Amino acid sequence: MTGTLVLAGTPIGDTADAPPRLAAELVAADVIAAEDTRRLRRLTQALEVRPAGRVVSYFEGNESARTPELVESLAGGARVLLVTDAGMPSVSDPGYRLVAAAVERGITVTAVPGPSAVLTALAVSGLPVDRFCFEGFPPRKAGERLTRLREVADERRTLVWFEAPHRLDDTLAAMAEVFGPDRRAAVCRELTKTYEEVRRGPLAELAAWAAEGVRGEITIVVEGAPAPGPEEAGPAELARRVAVREEAGERRKEAIAAVAQEAGVPKRQVFDAVVAAKNAAGSTPREGKAP
Repeated sequence: MTGTLVLAGTPIGDTADAPPRLAAELVAADVIAAEDTRRLRRLTQALEVRPAGRVVSYFEGNESARTPELVESLAGGARVLLVTDAGMPSVSDPGYRLVAAAVERGITVTAVPGPSAVLTALAVSGLPVDRFCFEGFPPRKAGERLTRLREVADERRTLVWFEAPHRLDDTLAAMAEVFGPDRRAAVCRELTKTYEEVRRGPLAELAAWAAEGVRGEITIVVEGAPAPGPEEAGPAELARRVAVREEAGERRKEAIAAVAQEAGVPKRQVFDAVVAAKNAAGSTPREGKAP
């Protein structure tokens, strides 16, 4: 009989948020795989439990090497508990490789639901939450970050990102550049902790605030792109959308056709908008004729 892999959510700040099942699983597990064993020790002390099982480290640096060892323990009948520093394993944290390997071997995988920075930030953001997508951490390099943002510039669902505090100002400035300075957003800092703060406002305003320096764990929630109508998409906006698609690698002809369909306008209207934008910039479009 094979064992069971248990993914357990841990508090993102306040240890009082720990679900009751977490304490029980910490006691019952044969093996506890922890992203940081020192944090695990502090958590067990706060919950006043004493794990009886073997504790091993399981973090980004050893995830690939340790996964086979844990899978063999599971195959041998062990109950393996996976915890990360905060929130749910696998969500921008170690866990995916182990889950995939366990599923491939036919091993039962279950979870102890717990706190989530993604859902908590969405709930308090004041932005639409009926449809959203989680984008993880933006790339660290400026060029790669702009490329990633351009890929989702027209995404209509609410966007959720994690970011390091020392990169927050650059990321918000890049978002203001790509999404527009007036796109609504919320920066959620130190959620559930003593100095919890939620800043809401236009991206340009939030970027100026972040330039002064911000500390703590950061989650960014950004309003999705508005659903455009023909009357809402002027020449400058049409040209901008074509440029975003081109920069993402799409050919101009296909980009013009796609933008025309999205905006509900003739392709000729989009082409003329691109020509006007290029002329205003002092250059001519690469296409010599209308599509």
